[in-house]
Amino acid sequence: MLIGQDIAVLGAGVAGLAVARALALRGATVTVYEQSHEIAEVGAGLQISPNGARVLAALGLDAPSVSLRSEGVRLMDGYMGREVLHLDFAKARPNDDFLMMHRADLIALLEEGVRDLGVNIRLSYTVESTHGDGDGVRLSFAGGGGARHGIVLGADGLHSRLRPKLNGPEKPFFTGQTAWRAIVPALGNEEPVALVHMAAGRHVVSYPLRDGSLINIVAIEERSDWMEEGWNHAGDPAEMMRNFSNFCPGVKGLLNRVEEVSRWGLFRHPVAQNWHSERTALLGDAAHPTLPFLAQGANMALEDAWCLADCLANLPLDQALPAYQAKRRARVVRVIEAANANAKNYHLSGAKRVVGHAALRLAGKLAPKQAVERFAWLYDYDVTAE
Repeated sequence: MLIGQDIAVLGAGVAGLAVARALALRGATVTVYEQSHEIAEVGAGLQISPNGARVLAALGLDAPSVSLRSEGVRLMDGYMGREVLHLDFAKARPNDDFLMMHRADLIALLEEGVRDLGVNIRLSYTVESTHGDGDGVRLSFAGGGGARHGIVLGADGLHSRLRPKLNGPEKPFFTGQTAWRAIVPALGNEEPVALVHMAAGRHVVSYPLRDGSLINIVAIEERSDWMEEGWNHAGDPAEMMRNFSNFCPGVKGLLNRVEEVSRWGLFRHPVAQNWHSERTALLGDAAHPTLPFLAQGANMALEDAWCLADCLANLPLDQALPAYQAKRRARVVRVIEAANANAKNYHLSGAKRVVGHAALRLAGKLAPKQAVERFAWLYDYDVTAE
């Protein structure tokens, strides 16, 4: 147990709030520092697969109550609108939770969960620096002031203040891909599945949220111009429509309903070499940013949170943080590699596209369950059982 341990968490996103609740459940005194003036999320959807759903359940949170159960993924020909492959979760894994939810709903669920346990959430606190201080860590805040805690955990995302302290300066590289994100009202007849419409150098992902009342859209295109990292940059819906104008009528009709869209460049960051010092550790995107091609960013953050809290609760501190990195690093590297492979496979062109899609159609006919089970290594993993 962690009774008496004073732990600070930097960042009130999925990783930060999940680890805060996991630590508080084990008796720790937890303070969360968030640089924003409120805990809020831009309109965006996410998918929780069984490996992440197990963590939410173990944290005592009712994720199905704020989500829509996904019945599968349909890979589609972006030009013709024909199905290429159906990953049928409902038939292949009827007892597993595949959930589609609004990111804001997950954040709200986690926030309520940490506040119920007495976690202190301090808003509008930007951590400028951290300094080891004997048996503790001192935080210095922008604008002055500071605080001291026994352990400090960096769940502060892509632009983590703690990561450079552990790894030195790093420069991510632009992948040559730009993403558009939007949410539109649903028409009411959408299946509870994720649709992935694939074309040469582009693909569009869409799926319903909030009892089917909304549709989440992520449209990815390969392009050489650089865009600033982050997903809160306003885009032009008309430009998005032009860039995806050769897609099938169903996709064009969906994009034509977009009134507001955000746009961002996709950058690849290396998995951090060093996840911890004597009294600090990284988790989630601060340790291993993941491109959005396998829907595992939030799931990896949840797994990290449980594993880190469990190690801290059951091992001496000098063993807990090295054990956490040892348990997590190889898995997240494998997930990131699988996501990167999906990015290439979604954007095939020419003969490779014809052959690749034909192979997927044949595989779907001959062994439909196997299409899902090839990711059994991902979905079957239960970090809460370790």
